[in-house]
Amino acid sequence: HFKNLTSGHPIIMGRKTYESIGKPLPNRTNIVVSRKENWFEEGILIVPSLKDAIKHAKKINENIFIIGGGEIYRHTIDMADRLEITQVNHQTDADVFFPKIDEKTWIKTDEIHHPKDENHAYDFYFQTWERKI
Repeated sequence: HFKNLTSGHPIIMGRKTYESIGKPLPNRTNIVVSRKENWFEEGILIVPSLKDAIKHAKKINENIFIIGGGEIYRHTIDMADRLEITQVNHQTDADVFFPKIDEKTWIKTDEIHHPKDENHAYDFYFQTWERKI
């Protein structure tokens, strides 16, 4: 689902998200926001600010995907017109979360349930939320 949605489009992420993935995602322009100096990785564009990331992404394609982490999500959720969320039915110890979706601002327009199976340890949902006008 994620691959189909983001393929051919610019993706923006923070450095820690990029490091957790470990490599550029193919078929996309990978833009990483980082204040870390003297850092270079083959196959990604490193920019010092979210503003720069969005500016570069818009030159490539108006359809931009923000893929993490928590701080990047918090700073961009008010700019988004659509949210594509994967919600996994599992509680875990974590220190980074997606911002709460305000149902006064957003309406869920699609939800696909995937029960756990031999490839997935937990049930999960693909959700699409559209900004209310």
